Amino acid sequence: MSSQTLQLITSHRGASFSAADRVDVGLGRLAVRTRRLSGGLREGVLLVELVAGDMRVFVLPDRGLGIWKAVAAGVEIGWQSPVHGPVNPRFVPLAEPSGLGWLDGFDELVARCGLVSNGAPDFDASGRLVHGLHGRIANLPAHHLDVTLDEVDGTITLTGAVDETRFLFHSLRMTTSLTLHADRHRVSWTDSVKNISDRPATMQMLYHVNFGPPLLGPGSELVAAVEELAPRDAAAVPDVPTWNRYVAPQGGRGEQVHFARLRSGADGVATALLVGPDARNAASLSWTADTLPQFTLWKNQGGLADGYVTGLEPGTNFPNPRSFEESQGRVVALAPGQAVRFDLAIEHFAGGAIDAERRRITGPVPPVPRIHSQPKPGWSRS
Repeated sequence: MSSQTLQLITSHRGASFSAADRVDVGLGRLAVRTRRLSGGLREGVLLVELVAGDMRVFVLPDRGLGIWKAVAAGVEIGWQSPVHGPVNPRFVPLAEPSGLGWLDGFDELVARCGLVSNGAPDFDASGRLVHGLHGRIANLPAHHLDVTLDEVDGTITLTGAVDETRFLFHSLRMTTSLTLHADRHRVSWTDSVKNISDRPATMQMLYHVNFGPPLLGPGSELVAAVEELAPRDAAAVPDVPTWNRYVAPQGGRGEQVHFARLRSGADGVATALLVGPDARNAASLSWTADTLPQFTLWKNQGGLADGYVTGLEPGTNFPNPRSFEESQGRVVALAPGQAVRFDLAIEHFAGGAIDAERRRITGPVPPVPRIHSQPKPGWSRS
């Protein structure tokens, strides 16, 4: 048998079936394993492990098909959150009045933010929470999940779907296809977000892609073809001269965030490369710039115990409150039945391949970015 497809989750009006928590199938250099976690906040979470060669990726169908962690040739790609996840969404208080309940479950390498809103909490004139931090998609379960192992192509592909629906308001469906290659330390995925309502809709998407040690450490560097960059707020202003460099963990240090636009290549793909502190390992994030035109760099260089991490975050908009982003025209309009597509990939590099990837990103003549020393009007609320 050179190919095998496993139907792990199926749920629709006419049927409901799941055998996802008892799968262990291998085919050559490919494998898929699933299990239900138990104990603490993990209780009941489904974990899907995909193996291709010497790369492993852990996917969370119960958390919007987020990627919990990846391991490439023994190098862990992800971060150590003080939240010991993966967290079952039932323990995440998204409706908490502060709007920050999303943080109770924040633990992944890749956490999607959206689909109705993806930024900071948004409140109405009376102070009532309208949209919580980073939206709902990362805490919604998949209702469809298949995995295909193809030994001839050396690929393993996961496909799934998650709906974000509220009666009388919106009905959006995200369909995902995620692929690993046995001969490459790379995971790529395509998300298609479709308006499955008979009414027009608007949506937002942001990919919160998070790296901690060993790729993050004192001396780590971010390589990107930045065209324009500005601090999000006053807290980020002191970091502007060193926006692409990282320092050692400092207990009590606050987060610093920068907004940017990146130059894409001839293929329309933008890339950011995080080079580790010893320059022996690096990881890149690539994405299609036409549908994800904005880039946010999150630097959280506090203590190790508090979550020493950086976030590379391409999005349809900047992660300000939705009402502000809507006023700036940064929401995606979808007619009934219309969809928008997002293509992304994470890849691990080692040794001389790092310099080659650096040259590919910056080109023979690196761009001279326009760097703002203060928040830019129209990008930030302040």
